[in-house]
Amino acid sequence: MPRQLGELEDAVMTRVWQWNRPVTVREVLEDLQQERSIAYTTVMTVMDNLHQKGWVRREVDGRAYRYTAVSTRAAYSAALMNEAWSKSDNPAAALVAFFGMMSPEQRESLQAALRIVQGDEATERPGAPGR
Repeated sequence: MPRQLGELEDAVMTRVWQWNRPVTVREVLEDLQQERSIAYTTVMTVMDNLHQKGWVRREVDGRAYRYTAVSTRAAYSAALMNEAWSKSDNPAAALVAFFGMMSPEQRESLQAALRIVQGDEATERPGAPGR
């Protein structure tokens, strides 16, 4: 299971995920500098650490590296939720508490996701309609 990203790692990965293309340290730096004062070497170190930890892959492009995400933000979020849920001594109670914290929009998203999963399960069963 992935460990939770640190605050700066998350800020870097958010950009890599949002841009959904190979990015350079310089591009990430310039965007981060709109929010905070940060050095090139700091961003370079964070991106190198993310590469070493398997969050991003990198390819040489001239004198720089271009970094791309290994997986999606959705996969990362799902892994964190699964890890938290699996550590509970009462998973049902944990889910009830989690649902209680959800906004109406989040509940709607959850219901839509359940319909998708249940639809996929129906098409995978032998003898299910549509097979």
